[in-house]
Amino acid sequence: MTEKITGGLADFAADDVARAGGKGANLGELVRHGFPVPPGVVLTTSAYAALLADTGLGRRLDRLLESGSDGSTIRDEFARTAMPERIRAEISAAYASLGAGPVAVRSSGTAEDLAGAAFAGQHDTYLNVLGEDAVLAAVTDCWASLWTDRAIAYRKREGIAPGKAAIAVVIQKMVPADTAGVMFSANPVTGERGDIVVDASPGLGEAVVSGRVTPEHYVLDGSGRVRAFTPRGREVAIRAAAGGGTQEYAARESTGPALTRQQLTELARLARRVQDHFGRPQDMEWAIAGGRLYLLQARPMTALPPQPPRLSRFQRLVGPFFVEMFQERPYPLDVSGWMQRGILAMLHGMAGSVGIVFPSVAQILPEEDGVVIRMVPPVPRPTLRVLGAPVSLARRARQFDPARWTEDPRFAAFLENVRRLGGGEPKLLSWREVIALADGAFDAMRGITELRKSYLPGVAVPVLKLRVILLLLGKSRLASALIAGAETRTSQANRALEALAERVRSSPSLERAFTGLRPGELLEQLGHNQEFREFDAAFRAFLAEYGHRETVSVVLSSTPTWSDAPEVVLGLITAMLGERRAAADQTGGALAELSRHPALRFEPLRRHLLSVVDAAKAGMAFREDSHFYATMVLPPLRRALLELGRRLCAAGVLADPEEVHHLRYEELAAITDPGALPPSERERYRRLVLDRAAKRRELDGIPLLDPAVLFRQGRRPPGVLVSGVPASRGQATGKARIIRGPAEFGLLRSGEVLVCPYTNPSWTPLFQRAAAVVVDAGGIGSHAAIVAREYGIPAVMGTGSGTSLLRNGDLVRVDGSTGRVFPATAREL
Repeated sequence: MTEKITGGLADFAADDVARAGGKGANLGELVRHGFPVPPGVVLTTSAYAALLADTGLGRRLDRLLESGSDGSTIRDEFARTAMPERIRAEISAAYASLGAGPVAVRSSGTAEDLAGAAFAGQHDTYLNVLGEDAVLAAVTDCWASLWTDRAIAYRKREGIAPGKAAIAVVIQKMVPADTAGVMFSANPVTGERGDIVVDASPGLGEAVVSGRVTPEHYVLDGSGRVRAFTPRGREVAIRAAAGGGTQEYAARESTGPALTRQQLTELARLARRVQDHFGRPQDMEWAIAGGRLYLLQARPMTALPPQPPRLSRFQRLVGPFFVEMFQERPYPLDVSGWMQRGILAMLHGMAGSVGIVFPSVAQILPEEDGVVIRMVPPVPRPTLRVLGAPVSLARRARQFDPARWTEDPRFAAFLENVRRLGGGEPKLLSWREVIALADGAFDAMRGITELRKSYLPGVAVPVLKLRVILLLLGKSRLASALIAGAETRTSQANRALEALAERVRSSPSLERAFTGLRPGELLEQLGHNQEFREFDAAFRAFLAEYGHRETVSVVLSSTPTWSDAPEVVLGLITAMLGERRAAADQTGGALAELSRHPALRFEPLRRHLLSVVDAAKAGMAFREDSHFYATMVLPPLRRALLELGRRLCAAGVLADPEEVHHLRYEELAAITDPGALPPSERERYRRLVLDRAAKRRELDGIPLLDPAVLFRQGRRPPGVLVSGVPASRGQATGKARIIRGPAEFGLLRSGEVLVCPYTNPSWTPLFQRAAAVVVDAGGIGSHAAIVAREYGIPAVMGTGSGTSLLRNGDLVRVDGSTGRVFPATAREL
């Protein structure tokens, strides 16, 4: 080995991760740009590679990995392997160059301290190492820490192959810290980018990092002024101004802060400089010794929540509609494919037809590292063309009757396009032809866009007329109930499900199977048990008619349809096996109340009002049914996209076809033949997928838009468990059942109160058994509210926190007229 295996920190830069590891590369970058980093040297990955090659450890390591040995066995091999003399000599010389005093010996993995993969605490660091032999031993221990069980598990999760693991070591002069700690250039809890968060404690910062001490905690603004302070010591309660409001912090009594105002200002200035240099929020370690500030480490912040939104009144108004659709984080392929070219293209077309510019997908769904980090309710922008909108809308309302939209030749053309798309077999097509099949799905969606542009004005006019008449009659509150219950493809699907449930109830063996087997096991039984053949045929016929329905959201092509996940439909049927609750006729009740109004004794007015109600119901049916038919594009699109994923798997780019959703549509379209991709391109695509998958994991549990922000609730009155928007009248009492997604549909029992984070049309069969509905998101015009009114059950929407405040089995009374949920007693059942 002739290559020099050590170098000063200044010999490395941010792009030298392969040689210096993440920590070494970042520190070298900081030194090169004048940041106050203590002197140090890097023992490069070449030294680790030389150890494996020169001692035979590499071959033994390969055998151990093939045999599935655990980390401790591998580390024992490192301990038994003598360090080659050349490496010992270079380490000794490097140590001497730092003055042969106390040093920190830090692991620096090649996948460490990167955006999306911090590897924080996965590899070892040794402080106050003194003496040549101790430094050599610490280096060996750092190399061996590449093979701790925690590091192996972390790499597996990040998709890093064992053979690609490598590690460098940073040897750095110790700073005899008077005070030290960590600092974040954004608030790691709230996501507020205007905050700088500092934890400080006397002595070495390692005590803060490891959690061995409770540090002083500061929240600073960009200039270093204190927004909030939590001292060390016994906890007491304090309140401090923060971010324009007042927040409560858990404080601690102390003899006084360890940091002066000047030091806080210097720390804040350093945090902003480091963030500006790297272009993203940073997680830093620092120390103060002899009055001088040192930067010990900097790496990108991971798992950072998005910047808290500041919503306008208009955004709060339209927000519920979008929150319902965006309950799951879209994948890059969702955003760049089905959404940009399908759903949002439709919204752009509809808005443009009245002179309004709808925001771009990037404005609604801003990304970081290629992954959507938040959802921003859109604010459409009017143009001068909006002045002509009333004339255009009136013309379309007269020309296009929503009650007859399926007679439009454009609807027949849309169905023919869908039939043609469904007839193609992606496996038999070339890569370019599969891309063309996906493009054809986007093109077909334009048919629904054109139909909606034509017919939606005819939806709005009768609804507006109805509200004006009701306002004049003093009966505005009846508007929603009067137009509930329109005949739609969704109501037809629900009746078809009810028929399947009746088949199950009429067969004891089928009912035992549905109540005793998990959905996956049940699906297998239906396909193999001759006794269930007739039901299986009816079930398949149902899926052929309605299987294109989305399970999660119409905006996502990454989530399965009913046909892709038939176990979801089986769960719905299971939930429908219990006693069916008699639906209250809200429309009939509202009409009866309205008919008693003296003005309706005038027969012409009565007939006109009834015709307006019918027209409004036809409009609601058009809205629902055009949604239903739009989802017919999803199955052929999903087949095309998953075929692309399958071929990328065969080419060694992906580990699973579903990983294709981490790629953007234009990235797929740029490929001509995945089998002919050069190794560098295969690795580039693979890295994109792994990095985006890691970023998504960072954001797990962080909603795209917190319903609590959108549906701001005041202080709940005494005795109220949850409050929200009243969406369907009446009261009902039952046990709460939390249903978080389609996989849990089968858990709902007849007479329970359905409590869920969101709904879409695929949830509505549950309403036939639920006593009431309580939803975190959504408003009075949401699918859940409309269907709840149709089935005559109380509904409370936009609670923001119903699924977290209520628990399974809680006995509650839901008042859909006031939007409140109360505790109940068994007497009320």
